[in-house]
Amino acid sequence: MNPVDLLASAGDWLAAPLGYEFVQRALLVAVVASIVCALLSCWLIMIGWSLLGDAVSHAVLPGVVLSYVVGVPFAIGALVFGVGAVALIGTVRDTSRLKEDAAIGVVFTTLFAIGIVLISVTPSQIDLGHILFGNMLGITDTDLWQVVVLGALTTVVLVLKRRDLTLFAFDPVHAHAVGISPRRLSALLLGSLALTVVVALQAVGVVLVVALVITPGATAYLLVDRMSRMLVLAPVIAVGCAVVGIYASYYLDTASAATIVVAQGVVFAVAYVVHLARRPRAVPPAGPTAEREPVELVAR
Repeated sequence: MNPVDLLASAGDWLAAPLGYEFVQRALLVAVVASIVCALLSCWLIMIGWSLLGDAVSHAVLPGVVLSYVVGVPFAIGALVFGVGAVALIGTVRDTSRLKEDAAIGVVFTTLFAIGIVLISVTPSQIDLGHILFGNMLGITDTDLWQVVVLGALTTVVLVLKRRDLTLFAFDPVHAHAVGISPRRLSALLLGSLALTVVVALQAVGVVLVVALVITPGATAYLLVDRMSRMLVLAPVIAVGCAVVGIYASYYLDTASAATIVVAQGVVFAVAYVVHLARRPRAVPPAGPTAEREPVELVAR
């Protein structure tokens, strides 16, 4: 096959999925959700709030079911329960002897179980698989606009406050000393997390959304040593995995959301191997009497 025919075949291969409107919508929603989640994941990784992202993504399930029952957009119920879950976790942590990880575990598992119970007693029109694992190929016009608007709003807020959020992530004491309120930034970040979960929920569902708000930031963290670079690399990785996942699901006839998450997992595995290869190794002692020096870790 000559180069011209090869390019033509490649062009047809790339254009074929885009001939379907539902694929175009799925691709747009996946890209928007990936960008928002990837930006937020950088700060979640740096602060150590990965488990909180997991909690919020599961805790919104009752809100989604109740929204269906009442007849309002899923985003409203998901946002209310996402913010409520964060507030409840903070209340349990601050008013009891429990540490944050225990409070998170109790609250999010309870709310998630309540969501499952509500699904079981609600008329069968609710598709459990769509709520838990997403329905990317069934995105409606309303869902599309909802994702784009909420995604754009969250992205703008995160970008405008990126310097304050970064300072808060690295040194909240210094942030307070220069007149930045750590409490307000914490509330802003948690509110952004709730909005981001709502955005990603339309794309990958409750269960898989946690991958979108953790994996891109974790992958970028292994590869670069500056926050500014993380904020660029994480969205690039996320968008690339979204595009690859959509195309792979089309040609392999697999679940779109799960395929995107698998693509992110593969990229993370590659980044992990690269990270291990770049780490300094301990120098072996010259002889029996040589002193052993600790291995110097890469500063992050």
